[in-house]
Amino acid sequence: MSDTPFGFGLPPEEPENGDEGKKKGNQGGQGGPNPFGFPGMGLPGGAGGPGGADNPFAAMFGSMNPNDLGAAFQQLGQMLSYEGGPVNWDMAKDIARQTVAQGTADGVKDSSVGIAEKSAVEEAVRLADHWLDGVTSLPSGATTAVAWSRAEWVEATLPVWKELVDPVAERVGAAMGGVLPEEMQAMAGPLLGMMRSMGGAMFGQQIGQAVGTLAGEVVGSTDIGLPLGPAGKAALLPLNIEAFGKDLSVPADEVRLYLALREAAHARLFAHVPWLRSHLFGAVEGYARGIKVDTSKLEDVVGQLDPSNPEQLQEALQGGMFQPQDTPEQKAALARLETALALVEGWVDAVVHEAAKPRLASADAMRETMRRRRASGGPGEQTFATLVGLELRPRRLRDASRLWASLTDARGVDGRDGLWEHPDMLPTASDLDDPDGFVHREQLDFSEIDKMLGEAAQKRDQGGQGPQGGTGSDSGSASDSDSDSDSDSDSDGEGETKK
Repeated sequence: MSDTPFGFGLPPEEPENGDEGKKKGNQGGQGGPNPFGFPGMGLPGGAGGPGGADNPFAAMFGSMNPNDLGAAFQQLGQMLSYEGGPVNWDMAKDIARQTVAQGTADGVKDSSVGIAEKSAVEEAVRLADHWLDGVTSLPSGATTAVAWSRAEWVEATLPVWKELVDPVAERVGAAMGGVLPEEMQAMAGPLLGMMRSMGGAMFGQQIGQAVGTLAGEVVGSTDIGLPLGPAGKAALLPLNIEAFGKDLSVPADEVRLYLALREAAHARLFAHVPWLRSHLFGAVEGYARGIKVDTSKLEDVVGQLDPSNPEQLQEALQGGMFQPQDTPEQKAALARLETALALVEGWVDAVVHEAAKPRLASADAMRETMRRRRASGGPGEQTFATLVGLELRPRRLRDASRLWASLTDARGVDGRDGLWEHPDMLPTASDLDDPDGFVHREQLDFSEIDKMLGEAAQKRDQGGQGPQGGTGSDSGSASDSDSDSDSDSDSDGEGETKK
């Protein structure tokens, strides 16, 4: 995958920059992350003229022919007039579509999905869902199967990217605006407004470039373990599936079917575990809330800036002026997200392998290919990491898959899938290190908890049917209440022992 960082990374040099662009890039302080970089604006001759890629205005206007000048001024006007949230999503969408239209590095251009490809995807998802019925208690989660072009993937997933990115961009932007003393903020109001507009546009541009690049590599809507597409839709990208299977020596229909199994398995999990999506996205928001910026460094840099010198501001930005610091809150949120994603991907890996192994000769090879793709920081993981500043740990995928397999052997399909009923029932990060211990301990605890909860519910039902207003009824209610309280206390105690 091409490294197109945004939010927390330095923008890469555009290929057309040539040697001059590389030279400029080496002078721009590449040692630190750059949350508000000024990459080229995606226009011809983007790095020409004084300042090259280090100067956003030179990148827009240098070495530009007159026919491009109007488009450049229009884009600049959009940047300065933007008054929305922390990210200019209109610009992000436009640039993502432009990136897709340019094609991938191997020269493959996007194309509309034909009728034959749509039928092949629909049939693959239908068959995959049928195979999954025998290996999981979760029913089908895909009401429709769709075949997307790259451009359609961009359109369909942008709302979810917005949900992921906005909390992080909001926090970084707030830190940026809050560094000035209150009296200076009042004096610099117009300048701060312009900076917010520029920041939203720059975030939008970088996000658009990254999402557009990712659209050339993903094979479905769940590549990063998160539900990027609309609920109920199992989506595959035929053009990218063809590129993915090109060097695998596996028949094309088997590649498509294996990837359909993974997409359909994800769909089941996110459709029938109602808390899972909010749990994952809540961890991202928790990470964003923990973002803090070194204000002392900001104050020093701001005090030395010359507002009339945009190159000086750009150098400060590239030097890590707004680099977020790790905080305990961020680390805790990151740990929750990493563990949850490992459990999601491990469950999908185990379930898909169980369904594919007896039916596909390539099941083992495809499984290993997908595992290596994840472990090596595939396109999904890399883009997500640069998007929100989170480094995922796909190495836990194998540990989680082994744990789910052990649960299947020990408790059966229903017992394994029953753990998704509540987040507190799932294994923790330490449980991934000792799957056998978790399986043994959890099986005993849950049988006792189920029994106590059933008895408590039965007592509540009986108490609600008693006579009204009687002394005996009041006494019985109090007794039931005490019993329920004891049961709850015991349940909590069991849960703490479990953890």
